[in-house]
Amino acid sequence: MNHLLNGLAANPALPSALLDRLVALAVAWGTQDDAADALEFELSSRVDLGRAQARALAAREESTAIKLAYGGQLDPDDVDPAASPAVAVALLDSGTGRPEWARFLAAHPDPRVRWRLASCPGLPADVVETLAADPDTGVVAELALWTRAEAATRLARHPHAEVRRTSCLNEAVAPAALAALITGEGLAPAESCLVCDGEDTTFTHHPWDPSPVPERQLRPGASCAGAHESTLGEIRAWVVRNPATPAAAAAALVGDPSTIVRWTLAERSDLPQELYARLAQDPVPGVREAVAGNPAIGEELVRTLAADPGPEIRRALVHHPDLPLDVLARLAHTTRIGTALLPRIAAASPGELAGLAASPHAAVRKLVAQRHDLPPELRDALAADPDAAVAASLAPHPGLSEQQLRSVVAAHGDRVAARVAANPDAPGALLVELARREPPVPKALRVIAGHPHATAEALRPCLADPKAGPLAAAHPALPPALLVELLTGPDEGLAEAAAANPALPVAVMEDLIARYPEPGVTSPVS
Repeated sequence: MNHLLNGLAANPALPSALLDRLVALAVAWGTQDDAADALEFELSSRVDLGRAQARALAAREESTAIKLAYGGQLDPDDVDPAASPAVAVALLDSGTGRPEWARFLAAHPDPRVRWRLASCPGLPADVVETLAADPDTGVVAELALWTRAEAATRLARHPHAEVRRTSCLNEAVAPAALAALITGEGLAPAESCLVCDGEDTTFTHHPWDPSPVPERQLRPGASCAGAHESTLGEIRAWVVRNPATPAAAAAALVGDPSTIVRWTLAERSDLPQELYARLAQDPVPGVREAVAGNPAIGEELVRTLAADPGPEIRRALVHHPDLPLDVLARLAHTTRIGTALLPRIAAASPGELAGLAASPHAAVRKLVAQRHDLPPELRDALAADPDAAVAASLAPHPGLSEQQLRSVVAAHGDRVAARVAANPDAPGALLVELARREPPVPKALRVIAGHPHATAEALRPCLADPKAGPLAAAHPALPPALLVELLTGPDEGLAEAAAANPALPVAVMEDLIARYPEPGVTSPVS
């Protein structure tokens, strides 16, 4: 029966006194109890915990205290950084910790604490300097990823390649320092990497073998023949991803042998068109796909890529915000676009939309139907479209009358039922009819189960569907009598959802909690 308590713990209408009781139960059942763990998870996810309630849950388990800290529900006065360093770091990371904690934790003997501290924003300058000189490379590398401009730029020149690797993702690093990681100008060679820290100079880490030194956590494919090859390769890929890296420096890697480097380069938005054109001829489809999906490429290259034989390239291209409409119409016939509203359609003028909607090709009309702010005359014309895919795309459009929605269902049946049910203006009576279709339409049931206009009559058929059932059981339109019936039914998922339903009477909530032992008694077996 513990699933019922879990549902109650998630119920937004749970009175404060009953919330106190649930917190007391979770704490009293101890940290080795799975039922208490599940209950505690639900309780710690609530946004209405009082200070005493949050403090009681935080004292039960460190992971819960960290969750509450990040959720803004833990008072710094209730945390001792010496006893709970991980919780103190969480508060610092969320901006509510105290500066003196950072100074204390920067000298903590556990490097994992210092590593977590290094990623916290707004650290005092003296703490940054302490962490930058940390004997553990992982701590310094983590600091390099997150710290402010001056320290980040300095760490980009750190003698350890691992620190340089993480610093090249930090957008606060000076552009000149990022460029030096590519060109090497004014930058001394790295002296070490994670591989050669503990191995003979010539070493390649097998991708499927664990590191012989677990605490070093070597990445798959890590290798070093004296020049820290794998780490320097990662630096090239990562520094190209950083938008603060000067475009001219990044462009120098257009012919890099690494596919990842070229792929990442193709995603940048500040390169010359001739460079994009060169990358568009890359033999690796993923690189060409990245070019096609880049909104910075011009029309000439767009038209070239529209003829690429790779379907993934054309699929990426249709999302270009400035895609010429003639190219889009052509691609609609040869490309699986899906149901997402395309940027070019979202930006189309009323005249352009009318032209596309008049196309003899259903695939083109469907693109317009996916836009749900159409002029009434265009909306109504597409609602009457003879093609089921067009009508289904248009069906959730606000403003359609009940008669129009019924006409769409009458013309196309089960193929459009779920999309009609998704219309925000669908009336309860229509939802009842859609829910009662035989055989049932599972997708429609799942939509109906969460629809604000769904009535108890519409929700009943949804309860029999494995995915729609829990949604329907949590719907506030269910009558109390049916909720009580679900609480005692054989389906625990439905029962838990019913217990979380805000329409559940308070008297029923009180009765459920009263069935459980008082704090200090072992929890019941679920």
